[in-house]
Amino acid sequence: MGIGYCEVVIKTVNSTHHTSRIAFIFPGQGSQAVGMGNEFYNNYPAAKAVFQEASDILHIDMARLCFEGPEAELNLTQNTQPALLTASVALFNALSQEEPVKPNFLAGHSLGEYTALVASKALDFKDAVRLVRMRGKFMQEAVPQGTGAMAAILGLTGDVVTAICKETSTENSIVVPANFNSPEQTVISGHKEAVEKASHLAKDKGAKRVIPLPVSVPSHSPLMKPAAERLAKEFDSIQIKKLTIPVITNVEAEPLSSESRVKGLLEKQLFSPVRWVESVKRMKQEGVETAVEIGPGKVLTGLVKRIDGSIKTVNVEKPEDLKQFTVYS
Repeated sequence: MGIGYCEVVIKTVNSTHHTSRIAFIFPGQGSQAVGMGNEFYNNYPAAKAVFQEASDILHIDMARLCFEGPEAELNLTQNTQPALLTASVALFNALSQEEPVKPNFLAGHSLGEYTALVASKALDFKDAVRLVRMRGKFMQEAVPQGTGAMAAILGLTGDVVTAICKETSTENSIVVPANFNSPEQTVISGHKEAVEKASHLAKDKGAKRVIPLPVSVPSHSPLMKPAAERLAKEFDSIQIKKLTIPVITNVEAEPLSSESRVKGLLEKQLFSPVRWVESVKRMKQEGVETAVEIGPGKVLTGLVKRIDGSIKTVNVEKPEDLKQFTVYS
């Protein structure tokens, strides 16, 4: 990422006469990679402490899982979710230690919403890491292997994809839009046969590409309702605190500041679409000029650029990214 972007961020953050605003955004499943968070772990005590806490709570060596894999183990949904949350929170804590920038808004893509809630102080990390471990497990167990599927449809609008899903769904074989990722990319999810039918119809209607996703869990579809019900029971033992920064949620694409609604929205999130396009547009409407992606990969940075090219994007994935970030402060 060019330093020019970072200069803008720091000027934006430190400027008192300027009304431009900043959002921190956190990636979801699919952004994980073996080695994520390693350099932060070695260089920042605040980051190392997050990995240690996750290991103590889940009784798994989180540092080994994230830094050494193997990839197949890291990619198991019930491992991916706590691993990605841990790596992203570690990066966020290192950034907060280095440069206490308070963003105006937070948002996360699917699983990343839990990271956003930790960053807003609504959810304690110890609760979040246990919850997402259960979330992954419940999602995996909600549908038998081979029953569900997901596919990314490129080159058609969200409305067209929504209509295709309606046309190809039956009472016993459902497909729905799962992620509205960008104006030209919508992910669909549901029963395998319905996803295949919708994929063929999308090609007939002029989709540039249809990419079956290598996942066994049909996320953000009605097939996840049993997982959501089990997750809701886990929420009973968890206290949600006041949000110190509003979180733009996946379900509503609106800034949330009421802690009383967090649990209900997280439950609903499992079987509702991720409204990422609307979330980014809402940030823009709220005056956000810079989005900082904190966590492995650059998936969200790419999506933000495709949704609204006027929003500047910055990535925090390696310790040198923090140096760029603070160089003008």
